This record gives sequence, structure tokens and C-alpha cells, in this order.
Amino acid sequence: MDTQQRQQLYQQLMQEKQQLEQRLRQTDHYGLEESMSDSIGELSGYDNHPADLGSEMFERGKDLALNDADEHHLEEVNAAIQRMEQGEYGICKVCHQEIPFERLEAVPAAEYCIEHHPEQHSSIRRPVEEKVIGYRQYFRDGTDYNAYDGEDAWQEVERYGTSNPPDFFREGRNYNELVIDQDEQRGYVDLTEGFSITDLQGQSDEITEITHTDTYQRKEKEEQLEDEDLDFIGEEGYDRP
Repeated sequence: MDTQQRQQLYQQLMQEKQQLEQRLRQTDHYGLEESMSDSIGELSGYDNHPADLGSEMFERGKDLALNDADEHHLEEVNAAIQRMEQGEYGICKVCHQEIPFERLEAVPAAEYCIEHHPEQHSSIRRPVEEKVIGYRQYFRDGTDYNAYDGEDAWQEVERYGTSNPPDFFREGRNYNELVIDQDEQRGYVDLTEGFSITDLQGQSDEITEITHTDTYQRKEKEEQLEDEDLDFIGEEGYDRP
């Protein structure tokens, strides 16, 4: 490698370094200098539906990957400039032979020749949570499964509020019914089990958590009104069925 070629490669490295530093500076490291809540204008993301932040999470992950790639490439460029200043530039780290100028012209920060360049392997590792979670159904609405599942866990936290709009539930008459499977019993399986451990007002008396939904209470009121109507008809002289 002659002096002119070395000077050309040095200029390429300095140009790449300036471009990388300028991009990281202008983008504030791709927006990672501020928190995600500040970047999207949300006070908190805990009370939002996961789908509401789906696009933001994707963009955040992309910014992390781009920032990591630029920082890693900048480290390689700085290391190449340091090797050039120490007189070790253009020498393969494995075979200690001179790297061809054509390769350095294409990849100025190269540390290896073509023959000894480390191979890039795709990771076969899976997310660690899959060892615990596994792949199976979590919302089991069948009558043959009465154990605590993912649906029960969701219902426990859903009652504290979600970001689902009212039109998400077509049949709900008030905001207390804007939950998934709001007509299901909670804390017990069969209806008679709920009656056996509650008082006259339908409270569980701190034995277990029993939640009577508005649907059930409304049904009781309708039956009560129906009985009152039948009693009124009987008082007027009509025969009750």
C-alpha cells in the first residue's frame, strides 16, 4: 500500500466518522436521549391498551437498533484510525498478511482479510420467557376448564379501567358493563356456589371475592317487576296465568 492509497483511505475513514457523529448528534441518538413517555406526549403508558402503543414501540425498537448499529460502526472507524496512526492499519489480525487495497477501499474499517473474516451466524436463541410461558391457549371459554387462566387474570385488572372506547362493547348499557365477558361469574363456577357464600345483599362477607354483574342485578329487577305486574293484574280481577 503506497502513501497515496493510505491517504485516500484515511480521508474515507474521517469522512465516515464525521457523518456518523453528525447523524447521532442531529438525531439525539435517534431520540433515545429522552424517555418514551416524553417523546409520545403521554403521561403514562400503564393505563393504555398495548395496541395503542404498538406503533410507538415498533419505532422505539427500530431507533434502538439504528443507534446501536451507528455506535458500533463508529467504534470500528475510530479503531481503524487508531491502527493507521500506530502503523498497524491494513494488516489482517489472523494471518498478519496485508489486506488487499480493493477490500479496504470498499470497507475502510476492515480488520480481517476475506479468508479470515468471522462468519455471521443468525442467532438461534429464543426469548427466555418462552421457557416459562410456552405456547398454549390462555383464554379458555370452554365449560370443561374451570381453573384460573389468563382470562381470569385479565378480568382481575380490567375492572380498574382500560382505554377501550364505549363502542368497543356493542351491547353494554353503561360503563360498568364495558368489560370482556361481563356476564360471567367471578370467584366461583356455578351460580349456586355464589348464593351459598353470600348474604342477602349478594355480598361475599369477605369469604371470597364474588362480583355480581349489573346484568345479573338487572335480571333480578326485571323478575321483581314482572311479579309486581302479575300481582297488580290479580288485584284488578284478572286471572293470573
